[in-house]
Amino acid sequence: MSVIAFDLGGTKLASALFTDGGEILFSETMPLDKRKGKDVGHFIIQYTNLLLKKAVAEGSPATSLGICVPGIVYAKSGKVWAPNIPGWDDYPLLHELQEGVKDDIKIKIDSDRACSILGEVWKGNGRGCSDAIFLAVGTGIGAGILANNQVLRGVGDVAGAIGWLGLSQPFQEKFIPCGCFEYNASGEGIIKVAREMAKNGMYPDTILFQEEKNSFSAKDVFAAYDKGDALAIAVVKNAIQYWGLAVANLVSLFNPEKILFGGGVFGPAIPFLVDIYNEAKKWSQPVSIRQVQLQPSALRSEAGLYGAAYLTLKEESEHKADV
Repeated sequence: MSVIAFDLGGTKLASALFTDGGEILFSETMPLDKRKGKDVGHFIIQYTNLLLKKAVAEGSPATSLGICVPGIVYAKSGKVWAPNIPGWDDYPLLHELQEGVKDDIKIKIDSDRACSILGEVWKGNGRGCSDAIFLAVGTGIGAGILANNQVLRGVGDVAGAIGWLGLSQPFQEKFIPCGCFEYNASGEGIIKVAREMAKNGMYPDTILFQEEKNSFSAKDVFAAYDKGDALAIAVVKNAIQYWGLAVANLVSLFNPEKILFGGGVFGPAIPFLVDIYNEAKKWSQPVSIRQVQLQPSALRSEAGLYGAAYLTLKEESEHKADV
C-alpha cells in the first residue's frame, strides 16, 4: 500500500507518494498561483484524485491521505485556520476532502508544527525519541512538541505557538502581532532588529545598507556576519540570546531528549547551535539541560511532508499495539 502526503504552504503545495516504509515513490511541488479560499481546497482534491490513479499505476494503491497545514487544525471539526491562505479563517478542509476525493481513503490533517516533529521522529533525527521538540524558525516561529510519544495540542489545538514566549521586559506594543520571541529572533525579526540597531548610528559602515539597499533578508545578515560586519554580528548575537532563552524554557518545561532546529533560518544559523546551548545553560534547569541534545533537522524542508505521510501510519501502528 502507499500513502499520499501534502505539505501546504502559502504559495505552493508539495506532494509525495510514500510507501508505508517511508520510501518516496513520486514527489512534485506545484505553485498555488494565487489561489485562495475554496480554490485551494479544490486544487488539493483534484491533485489527490490524480495521485490515487498514479498509485494504482505504481502497483501500490493508496489507502490514506495526510495533509500538513500552516496554521491551526481543529481536531474535532476538521476545520483549519491558515493565515497565509486568504479565505482559510475557518475552512472546512476535512469535509471538503471527504466530499471531493473519489476513493474511500483515510484522511488526516495536522499543523505544520505537529507534522514536522512527527516527520523527524519517523525518518529524521528524532528517531527513537519519545520526548522531542521541533523548533521551526523561518518567517515566524513555532514548535512541534512530542511528550511521551504524543503531540501536545492544547485545549484549542494551539499548543506550540512559541513565538509569543515572553523573553524580555518591558512589554512593547510592537510584540502584539507576533509575540516577543518571534519579533526578535524569527527570519522577519532578524531584519527588524537589524533596522532598529542601524538607527542609532553606531554601524555606519555596515554592508547591509550600502548602495542605498532598501531590502535584505536574514540570509544576507548571516552572510554579512561571516564577513565580520559589526551590525550583523550584533544582530546574530541578539538572536542567539533569544534562541538560548527559548531553549532553556522548553527544556525546563518538557525535559526533552532532543530539540531539532528547522525552518529557513536553520539553515544558515546551524553553526550557532553550540552558542545557543551555552546560552541556554545559563537559564535552564541544570539536570534537564545536560540530558538534551540540540541538532539540526535531518529532513529540513521535507519534515512536514514526511510527517503528513506518517499521520495515518502512526495511528494504525498505535491501534495494532492496543489490540
